[in-house]
Amino acid sequence: MTDTTFPITGRNKVKRAPLRGAYDKASVYAVLDECRICHVGYVVDGQPYVTPTLFWRDGNTLYWHGSSASRMLRTVKTGVNVCVTASLFDGWVMARSGFHHSANYRSVMAYGTARALATEAEKDAALKVMMDGLFPGRWEEIRPSTTQELKATTVVSMDIEQASAKIRCGGPIDDDADYDLPVWAGVLPVRQVQGAPVPDPKMTDGIEFPENLSAYLAE
Repeated sequence: MTDTTFPITGRNKVKRAPLRGAYDKASVYAVLDECRICHVGYVVDGQPYVTPTLFWRDGNTLYWHGSSASRMLRTVKTGVNVCVTASLFDGWVMARSGFHHSANYRSVMAYGTARALATEAEKDAALKVMMDGLFPGRWEEIRPSTTQELKATTVVSMDIEQASAKIRCGGPIDDDADYDLPVWAGVLPVRQVQGAPVPDPKMTDGIEFPENLSAYLAE
């Protein structure tokens, strides 16, 4: 692994449509940073499991968290090999034949060894990174985590050892003979949008919507 790329190995090499593969950290990080949910793959007693979870990145390290009673977290915190995937759906690709219909997407597959953060201070610092990354300024507005909350929470980190991105963009790739067919072809873009805020009915009167969240909605 260099400062800018991940090593290409038998695990992370893109074999199907290899020209869509990317191993530079900038491409991998860009996909990870836009995703909110990843899927963590691991094995328990010979049985594979894949668990969706909220995650975040700090440098070359991925983090996720949850209840200390979680099967996934109890398993991966002991230092096991895991595979993390994340993906973004960008649109439908409408071709002139059913065979060539496709989708535009960006995805990442990353490998590493998961470990649980050992101390409450480490957990609290990692959770602050998550909150600051999502909603800058929010951490300073909310009350501090309690000792009991931190004890009940497992925060797992995984240094990315190997990773690859796979990206499909652009229009349909049809057979040459099909381009003259009287069939509409192109792309139907898909994007995720932020909805209007819904106040908690239990909130006390007189609390205004914070400026930092207004900035988040404006992005």
